Amino acid sequence: MREKAWKRGGMICGCLICFVLISNLSLAQTYPTRPINVMVNKAPGGSMDICARAISSKAEKFLGQPLIISNNGAGGGAVALGIVAKEKPDGYHLAAFSSSGLIRIPQFRTVTYKLEDYVPILHFCVAPTGTVVRTDSGWKNMKDLVDFARKNPKKVTYATSGIGTPMHLAMEVIAKKERIEWKHVPYPGEAPALTALLGGHVTAESDSTAWIPHVTQGTLRLLVTHGEKRMKGFPDVPTLLDLGYNFFNETVFLVAAPKGTPASIISKLNEAFHKAAEDPEFLQTLAKLEFEPSYRNSEATKKYLEEAYVTVGKMIQEFKIPREEEEVKK
Repeated sequence: MREKAWKRGGMICGCLICFVLISNLSLAQTYPTRPINVMVNKAPGGSMDICARAISSKAEKFLGQPLIISNNGAGGGAVALGIVAKEKPDGYHLAAFSSSGLIRIPQFRTVTYKLEDYVPILHFCVAPTGTVVRTDSGWKNMKDLVDFARKNPKKVTYATSGIGTPMHLAMEVIAKKERIEWKHVPYPGEAPALTALLGGHVTAESDSTAWIPHVTQGTLRLLVTHGEKRMKGFPDVPTLLDLGYNFFNETVFLVAAPKGTPASIISKLNEAFHKAAEDPEFLQTLAKLEFEPSYRNSEATKKYLEEAYVTVGKMIQEFKIPREEEEVKK
């Protein structure tokens, strides 16, 4: 009797496994059957928004359903990530954001999500960043700005698209080494940060490349870039490494889904977005922003984020960068 019971139990387990496999296969074959919502965690008009819209428009062709873009840049991007993390993990609610959203923001403030609440679909590009000032400011290079900040403590203000971003870290690295004080002014996205600089509301902006047209036209001046190598379009502008600062930034843009989204759906989304990332028009969009195409699949992106989280944590401790609650009190 006991042997028959074990056999019967084994048959039931086997049937359940087959049912799950068949269900997942069926789900992958039919998905998607309705529009997919993609929430960008930055304000409209910035490089993250531009890239998310561009790659989503190409991915639609391979998914057969429209991708509906919405924006929520509140909390430096944390609000959007908190919202999507709580959505039903059915493949119809995705988030598009930079790696800072998962590896830096949770280490700088209290948020409603954590790294483990997301399943990466892919990351599709590396975004260069730099520090710019208005050309009428008179500062020709980073040394000029640093010297001014040294003579005028706390008078220099700089905008970024959020606390804990690599652009914030870059400026804090400079301040620590030079023993100067300047004030960080975070905005809900790259576009409003750039607008603040153009309007004279802040002294400088440390952010991604939405400033390129203004630098090219002569309205803004690029003082330094934050990558490991100099930007192709600005070969005469030094990197932080060139200037002796032990820091370089690699910010990647990615698409992710809430934890629990079936692997079959993640695979189908990865395939669609990967094909979209190879589209010539999308690559042209990246080229205009001086972004570098860079692909990692779901598993590789997950590993990258986990390792980067640890690295950033060590940097926060090394430079004693305050959490947002402490920053606001300054």
